[in-house]
Amino acid sequence: MTGAERIAAFALGDWTLPGDVAGAAALHFMDAIGVGLAASAGTEQGGWQRAVQGPGRATCLTGGLASPAEAAMLNGALIHSLEYDDTHIGSVIHGSAVALPAALAAAEAAGASGADCLAGYAVAWEVMIRIGLAAPGAFQARGVQATSIAGAIGAAAAAGRIMGLDRAGLVAAIGIAGSQASGLLAFLEDGSSVKALNPGWAAQTGLRAAALSSAGMVGPAGVLESPFGVMKCFAGDTGSLAEMLDDLGAHWRLPEAAFKLYPVCHYIHPFLEALERLMSEGLEVENLGSLTLHVAQQQAPLICEPWDRRQAPLSGYDGKWGLAYCLALRLVGGAVDIASFKAAPRDEVITVARRMSWVPVENSGFPNVFPARIDVETRDGRRLSAKVDTVRGVPGRPIDAAEIEAKLRANAARALPPGITEKLVSCLAVLAELPDLSAVAELIRR
Repeated sequence: MTGAERIAAFALGDWTLPGDVAGAAALHFMDAIGVGLAASAGTEQGGWQRAVQGPGRATCLTGGLASPAEAAMLNGALIHSLEYDDTHIGSVIHGSAVALPAALAAAEAAGASGADCLAGYAVAWEVMIRIGLAAPGAFQARGVQATSIAGAIGAAAAAGRIMGLDRAGLVAAIGIAGSQASGLLAFLEDGSSVKALNPGWAAQTGLRAAALSSAGMVGPAGVLESPFGVMKCFAGDTGSLAEMLDDLGAHWRLPEAAFKLYPVCHYIHPFLEALERLMSEGLEVENLGSLTLHVAQQQAPLICEPWDRRQAPLSGYDGKWGLAYCLALRLVGGAVDIASFKAAPRDEVITVARRMSWVPVENSGFPNVFPARIDVETRDGRRLSAKVDTVRGVPGRPIDAAEIEAKLRANAARALPPGITEKLVSCLAVLAELPDLSAVAELIRR
């Protein structure tokens, strides 16, 4: 079987989510809804939010309506826009920013149950993770975002399951979606906010592909592994794709995904944790002499290069990828939260960031782990060091459900009245038991 045929066989299989997978899916779904709501209360996406909304019955996290594909595009962009959405570490996939918009829009359109929506959501995650793991780091090395490339395939698989496509129809939909997959990393050059659109575009691509397939369009069954297919064009090789797809449905990887505790690039999180340890030992900004960051060489292009811009970002949004800027922000300002990146970069933070330098680390274990090490020399002559082996939030260092619910409440409260927020938390907690998505949609539309 081709990769598309393997994915279709899994996506349309007669299975129910295992208990641990269902639990993880519900928490990640809940987290992503909150992140998208928080973004909807801000200006990260500018006026184009309103331009996308219009005639349609699909729910947007802004509270408006649109067609299913347009709602998926907007919701994906919102969820990804704050850099607060979850990540599967080994594949470097931001799964929920694609999986949730695709599953939510498809489930609303089909009148599907909460359990069916979660199943489609999990399908998208599993497919995306495996495409990312088939060629770890290779997509990024060629200048494309693995999330959006793999996301088009995952979204088509989710939509196809929820919409009830047959196997041939879903293979065709995957072929269509793969043919339209996109998502450049060119935003790294100037800090433009289009990165947020990548997963939204993937989500709408998957939905449109499923709709086009149901109307008779056919995509290539070998879209993943052909000489002109997704893996060859975007990752340079087919990698271990067949091996990665072999255990679909037998081994579930969604529970491996990590939640975010800060609204910044996930690579920066372990450095913030290491800094917290140093601050607990008495490190203060007034006594900081120099600070050296040991960075996995594969992570450096995103959070260290060019270093002067990672110390003095072009905008608040650009600061979310500035390793030095984020650490200096914590030292100077206390919090690293959504509000920290609303305003222009602060001069006093940049001054502290310019005391920092970095060195590359080979054989760091990336992308299987996101490590960090910080060495400090203080002005009074002390030498301090802190090391984090991998980011918090992965299975070996879990974040419990209470923390995720607290994050949901804080994020949702930015957009919803307190009473609605609590009702939404309660509703999402029993999502798998709901006969359809109407209760969730009504609360989001407030």
